[in-house]
Amino acid sequence: QVQLVESGGGLVQAGGSLRLSCAASRGTFSRETMGWFRQAPGKEREFVAAITWSGDSTYYADSVKGRFTISRDNAKNAVFLQMNSLKPEDTAVYYCAAHRNAYDSGRYYDPNEYAYWGQGTQATISS
Repeated sequence: QVQLVESGGGLVQAGGSLRLSCAASRGTFSRETMGWFRQAPGKEREFVAAITWSGDSTYYADSVKGRFTISRDNAKNAVFLQMNSLKPEDTAVYYCAAHRNAYDSGRYYDPNEYAYWGQGTQATISS
């Protein structure tokens, strides 16, 4: 069992930046692909970004590519999402999640492949 706790959300104007953090409760965090997802009111949860266990590979949704950067620090059991050039349509609750299988990044975009989820952090971008 792993617990994930997100932080860093808030209210910013369009064009601004936020840095989200996700802290994991256990050391085996370093074996798992980690993902960020978001959910806006009335919409389904959608993939934002993912990073493999070693950090060698990263993946992004087309809507955030070039603006968001995912990274991780396995020594600190943490994963981050740097969000730049924010738009009102980025407004959502952002969740971090751990892939169900160690050393596996299969279907990294599918929330059903993630076994552990944080409680979410709200990011609101005003126009």
